[in-house]
Amino acid sequence: MELIKGAGTAPAVEDYVEHIRSGSLSAGVYVIGVGGVDDQTPHREDEVYYVAAGRATLVTDSGRAEVGPGDLVFVPAMEGHRFTEVTEELRLLVFFAPAYTGRTEKI
Repeated sequence: MELIKGAGTAPAVEDYVEHIRSGSLSAGVYVIGVGGVDDQTPHREDEVYYVAAGRATLVTDSGRAEVGPGDLVFVPAMEGHRFTEVTEELRLLVFFAPAYTGRTEKI
């Protein structure tokens, strides 16, 4: 077992902080401020976002959706995605499987 106390409040705005890593999973917290820019490119890993706080629009290769507190979103590996129109500071719990290896070039 590994316990990370206070992990949900760790990163500064416009930052991702990884808290847990194993061979099959990594997890962390990503924060985007109001009007912030999410410049991520597709990942090699499947990704799950849990919206802990805030509101924004998630734009992916397969569509777009308004997200808010309590929402859970799955983005498959290599699908382009980014958060836009951040109207309330967005605090996301992020889970990668397998563990995050880095960004890829935009497809």
